[in-house]
Amino acid sequence: MCGIVGYVGEKDAAPLLIESLKRLEYRGYDSSGLAVLDGGRLEVRRRVGKIVNLERALMEDPVQAHVGIGHTRWATHGPPTTASSRTTRGCGGSSSTPATSSPRAPTPR
Repeated sequence: MCGIVGYVGEKDAAPLLIESLKRLEYRGYDSSGLAVLDGGRLEVRRRVGKIVNLERALMEDPVQAHVGIGHTRWATHGPPTTASSRTTRGCGGSSSTPATSSPRAPTPR
């Protein structure tokens, strides 16, 4: 089951998003990611496996931001991969969404 969290405020967003995603671990997932607005730039980090993998990625390549979204995903279409992890980029990389449907899944009308 997917989980989505967001933060807007004065504190550093990434650690708060990671902690929030960890609180959703009981729901099950196979990948996770986050997107933050860092100095006007959209920074996205995604990883397959446990949230600790995403946490390590942030330690290796940190971000500083006050706005962000995080997402856990359970792959229902195709294998779990970093490329299929959420969040995804859109609009030429200038926006991000924690899409909960697969690009191959039909969109409900």
